[in-house]
Amino acid sequence: MKLTYKHYQTLLKAKGFTLVEIMVVVVIMGILAALVVPKMMGRTDDARILAAKQDIATIMQGLKLYRLDNQRYPTTGQGLQALITIPTSSPIPTNWKAGGYLDRISKDPWGNFYQYQSPGSRGEIDVFSFGADGQAGGSGIDADIGSWMD
Repeated sequence: MKLTYKHYQTLLKAKGFTLVEIMVVVVIMGILAALVVPKMMGRTDDARILAAKQDIATIMQGLKLYRLDNQRYPTTGQGLQALITIPTSSPIPTNWKAGGYLDRISKDPWGNFYQYQSPGSRGEIDVFSFGADGQAGGSGIDADIGSWMD
């Protein structure tokens, strides 16, 4: 088959992108990434803190229902497990709801167990997470998150 001028022109048009066009797209993508990525990076910590606060609020609701039925909160020794299965240690609840007060107690967003104190040091009862570092105290994402917070 003989290449004519018309065929040659068609091949030239269908070649693809030039190096300059590709470089412009790469630069635009770099600029967008430089603007968007820093704003998204700090949001995961905020989301974990919010999730911990929501979990604590749910646990507090279960504890309040437990108290309504049994006239007292579970002891620290009975722990949050008293919301799922009937406690076997004293004081045994007299009106424990069949099926429990929560389906399960999940771990905090950092993979640690939620803490429970009755009586609490900051309120009648305290439910809290030690934060990202898993230790009492701290600041920023390492700060304790508890039922005493707004």
